[in-house]
Amino acid sequence: MWKTTTVLFLVTCGIAIFLQSSPTDVPDLPETFWGPEKNKEASKEIRPFAINVKQPVIDDLNERLANRRELREPLEGTAWTYGISTTYLKDVLEYWRTKYNWTERAALLNKYPQYMTNIQGLDIHFYHVKPNIPVERKNIKHYPLLIMHGWPGSVVEFQKIIPMLTTPRADKDFVFEVIAPSLPGFGFSQAAVRPGLATPQIAVILKNLMLRLGFNQFYIQGGDWGSVVASHLGAFFPDNILGSHMNMCIVLSKSNMLWRLIGALIPSLVVESEYVDRMYPLGHYMSFLLEESGYFHIQATKPDTIGTAVSASPVALAAYILEKFSTGTNPEYRLRQDGGLLEKFTLDELLDNLMLYWVTNSMTTSARLYSEQFTKAYIASRIDELPVEVPVACAVFPHEIAYTPESLLREKYINLVQMNHLPRGGHFAALEEPALLADDIFKFVHTVEETKKKNMAKNMPNKEKKIKEPTKI
Repeated sequence: MWKTTTVLFLVTCGIAIFLQSSPTDVPDLPETFWGPEKNKEASKEIRPFAINVKQPVIDDLNERLANRRELREPLEGTAWTYGISTTYLKDVLEYWRTKYNWTERAALLNKYPQYMTNIQGLDIHFYHVKPNIPVERKNIKHYPLLIMHGWPGSVVEFQKIIPMLTTPRADKDFVFEVIAPSLPGFGFSQAAVRPGLATPQIAVILKNLMLRLGFNQFYIQGGDWGSVVASHLGAFFPDNILGSHMNMCIVLSKSNMLWRLIGALIPSLVVESEYVDRMYPLGHYMSFLLEESGYFHIQATKPDTIGTAVSASPVALAAYILEKFSTGTNPEYRLRQDGGLLEKFTLDELLDNLMLYWVTNSMTTSARLYSEQFTKAYIASRIDELPVEVPVACAVFPHEIAYTPESLLREKYINLVQMNHLPRGGHFAALEEPALLADDIFKFVHTVEETKKKNMAKNMPNKEKKIKEPTKI
């Protein structure tokens, strides 16, 4: 048996070495105009924005909820393993129709200042929340922080974490100024009218957003697609990025995949013993990913088909998206009759997120990001293999969809300064566990800033010495 294992190991290592290739160059991405022709004359001003949905839109939604088609009952004993339980979905839809108060919820979503500005032909919506600094701490530093969501999320995910990030802490000498955009094609941000807007292009748009706001250097944070965009920002624009914090760190490369296979034979070569069960047995996790990634495949190939079908009915939208908030939070919740939805969220929070998709009709345009990300041209570009040399932190929540060990993360994130395994939480960290995520962000930035101070202090004597030395004639 050991001979077979050794042979497999050596062959796999040989393949890994053979497939390794030199790093790709950082591409010079153009600032493409993505909007309709009429937007070529759009002003570049930053305009105040507030969510204001016309009453006929709400009346139409309530009518569709009231006149919904009778749902088929789930199979006995299946809970959410076949998808969302229609038994539980009926309760959600009834709550949406009779108890959910959009007027009150919109007021909450309008609590923080919002703006709109046109970048590369697209109107981009974003929250811009400045810190609330008391007079006695007026000299506290504040750093700009760009936070980015993914699918099927939205800026709704950040409602609870924003005050945690913008409120000074007694043990820290800094606080954050938060900029939270809706990604292009999501919510109130305009969608591209032509193909090609993938995460690298979004990175360019969001870098330009920060520059327009006057921030030449800033910290970034992201989960889901937001983490992918954060990775690109760090690779493309290292002079602008002070540090990158992510709560879904992944590495997509040939060698990464091969090391995962090697780990199936000898796990200790890839992952620490206490985290082996998050990756292996490999067959178990591969089966889970296949079972849970059906949406991914259809959105990467036929986004307009699924987008049109789902956006045609609030029932379809709720069924499609809420199921992701169940399994994404904890895969074990699919075994429960209620999908565990209310373990970490309130129905109002979940419906707020659905409302942003419904009132903006953005299901189709948000799903297109999957298709743009997996074109042959994008894959051939090898952009995902670019190293990131800015300081990076990975917050690892135990129920994240996939796990990447530190050994494999360091292949891409050269300056990985923090990797914390958090005690609870899943894929939607900012909404599930905002305090844990905020704490981790503060720790990361504190580490980065303290390292800068030490490096400056270390170099200072040499500079002073040079200044004091007389000029030799």
